Amino acid sequence: MENKTSLTIIQMNDSHAYFDLHQELFWESAEPVYRPVGGYARIATIVRQIRETNGDRVLFCDNGDTLNGTYAAVETEGATMVPVVNALGLDAMSSHWEFAYGPLIFKKRISELNFPVLAINIFDKKTNELIFKPYIVKVIGALRVGLIGIASNIVDSTMPPSFSEGIRFTLGREELPKAVERLRNDEHVDLIILISHLGFPQDMKLLSEVEGVDICLSGHTHNRNAEPVRQGSALIMQSGSHGSFLGRIDLEIVDGGIASYEHQLIEVKSSIIPDPDMADIIDRELAPFKDKLNTVVGETATALNRYTMLESTMDNFLLQSLLEASGAELAFSNGWRYGAPVIPGPVLLNDLYNIIPMDPPIGKVELTGDELISMLEENLERTFAADPYEQMGGYIKRGLGLTVYLKVENPAGQRIQQVFVGNEPLDRSRKYHTAFVTEQGVPREYGSKRSEMNVHAVEAMQAYLSKHNPLNAEIRGTYILV
Repeated sequence: MENKTSLTIIQMNDSHAYFDLHQELFWESAEPVYRPVGGYARIATIVRQIRETNGDRVLFCDNGDTLNGTYAAVETEGATMVPVVNALGLDAMSSHWEFAYGPLIFKKRISELNFPVLAINIFDKKTNELIFKPYIVKVIGALRVGLIGIASNIVDSTMPPSFSEGIRFTLGREELPKAVERLRNDEHVDLIILISHLGFPQDMKLLSEVEGVDICLSGHTHNRNAEPVRQGSALIMQSGSHGSFLGRIDLEIVDGGIASYEHQLIEVKSSIIPDPDMADIIDRELAPFKDKLNTVVGETATALNRYTMLESTMDNFLLQSLLEASGAELAFSNGWRYGAPVIPGPVLLNDLYNIIPMDPPIGKVELTGDELISMLEENLERTFAADPYEQMGGYIKRGLGLTVYLKVENPAGQRIQQVFVGNEPLDRSRKYHTAFVTEQGVPREYGSKRSEMNVHAVEAMQAYLSKHNPLNAEIRGTYILV
């Protein structure tokens, strides 16, 4: 006699502490369209309705990039997010930008959560012991489900040293087969769910090499997968970012195996009635910041977004501000993926903090033409490496003041064909005055005469808006594919 059961899995990934409604970009035909979506109160409504229908046969998992990303979250080192995610009823979570507060603060936040943060790939440097639980087992009726976590593996290689003080990260490639084996042989689970923050390309390769995972909830790369992708025995799903979407997969399980499934990428529409209890929590947590963040600081004629690989209007605004504040010839920032769009019209202070919530000081450095080429080639390889394990997250490093002609398909170190600074060909021996934000903008190994200004990014953007109203920050063709 067949042993049948069902299970619904809900995924939230890369919500970046977006508490309430925000603008989101949607592609409709060839044109971008913006509309308000998201917010944890609407997410809570969706999840409650699913649970009311499916009872206790529901798992709700989060891929991380959850406790960091907006002003209120950063200002309180993630504390404002704790009552929100606790009220959502999550079963488990992975992590990435949560380490921006440093490992000690993140551990404190974890102690306040009513669900576990899982990671098979983070180790104490001194003891070589895991710092988090690698997995848990959830019993749902007669079904035993193993949940394994993998954190982002780039925290100690591409991000500031304070993010990974005293700990080290691995890819998880060596640890995952052991965790799968323990869950199958010792815990006798029927189903294994991997909650990964490696990124969609990395998860695809990982699960081509490691067997035994049934469902992979993928995060980090902000893909909106309309359907799960099968890799080996696993189904991989990823569900956008900013809490604009939830992923849902309904499984029919027969004799411990997935017999069939149905998947939905659920848009968290503004028409959804917010859960009143969650709305009260959000109002309480945001109250100390509301007046400040609702201050109008200017107007934009350009729709600002960060959804394009080579260059973005949002980062052009940021970089225009850096150039004006510093008087530099060139400006660079990291190719961040987070940052909800800002539509034409009034710009709030909240919008500026969403663009760069850590609000770092503006750095200045002198780069030779040779260093500029080396830095850009390194970044292009980290973005477009043929081996997904060598991809380090984010889009192309954002730049302004230069034009780069490149061939993406070329091997490492051979992609750049020609560079112009202004209208002049790059002089490899000349030094160029450069502004940047964070070490991801200009890594420490590049340049000389490095210094910090007494001006931070948000202040620079405010000043720029006051002089250029309305703002224009259109695509300039900084990177041109040839």
